[in-house]
Amino acid sequence: MAEQGFENLEFYQDSLKLVKAAYRFASELPDYERYNLADQLRRAACSVALNIAEGYGRYHYLERLRFMYIARGSLAETYSAFTIAKTVGYCTDEQVQWIRALREQIEKQLNGYCRFIRSQQQGGTEYGTKYISEEQVLYDLSQSLVPNPQSQEE
Repeated sequence: MAEQGFENLEFYQDSLKLVKAAYRFASELPDYERYNLADQLRRAACSVALNIAEGYGRYHYLERLRFMYIARGSLAETYSAFTIAKTVGYCTDEQVQWIRALREQIEKQLNGYCRFIRSQQQGGTEYGTKYISEEQVLYDLSQSLVPNPQSQEE
């Protein structure tokens, strides 16, 4: 029997194609875009694959869904970065069309996987159907942690 894992999910494999395309394209951008568009594009594309993997590794279905939703948001962000690149003249219509088709394919499969996760509700019986969260922490913002140089005597 073949071992199951996130690596075998078709939309995860497609997300790796997106990462490869993003890195290849980012390396071709002008140097002055290194810490702007190129960096954002690489991080967004990696976020798609990384959140799919992390969500797959979670037990409770609501946690799994949360990471899949983050992956879906990062997918839109990656596509937007390519659209911006086209708008400012860094890439062609054909490149954006290829990315759009890949995005639509990943998104369709990701949405199907989310429907599957919701239908299974793994962990719902043991832990309930509410999001798992930590206790609320209240922060005292009445006192500044940064000293005010004007209030200090010289």
